[in-house]
Amino acid sequence: MSDVVAQRGEARTAPLARSERMPEAQPSGIRRRRRTPGSSPWWALVFIGPTALGLAVFYLWPTVRTLIISFTKSGPFGGSEWVGAANYERLLQDPELIGALRNTAIYTVIALIGIPIAVAIAALLNTAGLKGRSAYRTLYFVPVVTMPAAIALVWRMIYNGDYGILNVALGWVGVDGRSWLTDPSTALVAIAVVGIWAGLGTNIVIFLAGLQGIPDTIMEAADLDGAGPVRKFFSITIPLLSPSIFFVSVISVIGALQVFDLIYMMLGRSNPAMPNTRTVVYLFYEAGFLDNDRGYAAAIAFLLLVIILVLTVVQFRMQKKWVHYE
Repeated sequence: MSDVVAQRGEARTAPLARSERMPEAQPSGIRRRRRTPGSSPWWALVFIGPTALGLAVFYLWPTVRTLIISFTKSGPFGGSEWVGAANYERLLQDPELIGALRNTAIYTVIALIGIPIAVAIAALLNTAGLKGRSAYRTLYFVPVVTMPAAIALVWRMIYNGDYGILNVALGWVGVDGRSWLTDPSTALVAIAVVGIWAGLGTNIVIFLAGLQGIPDTIMEAADLDGAGPVRKFFSITIPLLSPSIFFVSVISVIGALQVFDLIYMMLGRSNPAMPNTRTVVYLFYEAGFLDNDRGYAAAIAFLLLVIILVLTVVQFRMQKKWVHYE
């Protein structure tokens, strides 16, 4: 009797043992996913980590540090003390700030004139069958890769009131020249003209890329409808080029608000036209490097940062009314 019970128990446990040894069959329509090394989220951090670290060290931390310094006052022999919003109160009451803001705004408006000039030149360079297109591109782009010091030196000689080539050329047509860089009524405009000339190359290259991205079929359809060159330029080219124009306008405004090198190298502190050409960045330079007032200079820098941020946001909001994306 006991032998029979033992045999039945072995019969019952045998299938269980076999089921433990043999894995269950997977359904034919389901495949088990294998985890590859690339599917780990840590790989994304490996690739974006260096860029994020660079942005944090060279952009984010200096901004935060500038904001902290703007609430302090530097001592004559180093060190600083916390003064709260005293630097900003002094800044808002500084009469030189109003003049610097006015000069910066005038320079920015004049600098924007370079955008339609660059559009017109790019459209001419994009003309079918134009010979020497690469040479023209190189000539227009040379000022971009030229050192600002060299540009300032050359244009100082051109604008010279005694032997400048500009006054000589004006004398040939019977126009009396003037000392362009020492006259308060012309110094800022003269420097803005140099800024436009120096930035044409970058703008032209961007606009040429945008023009070459316009489909030829649209122009052919306009030709079939009887549209002339002027009508095609204003009704087709400009609307389709508006994303590039928007991008150039944003970087042009930011660059014009930060102008300093041309004013510093083409003028001097003793120049009688300095009050009419001093910009916000030049005011920052005087406070931080000449007067050694780092807290006040940091307040000026942070005010300029806020102005650039506000104008950039306004430009992005206004793009919905005139920028056309395909």
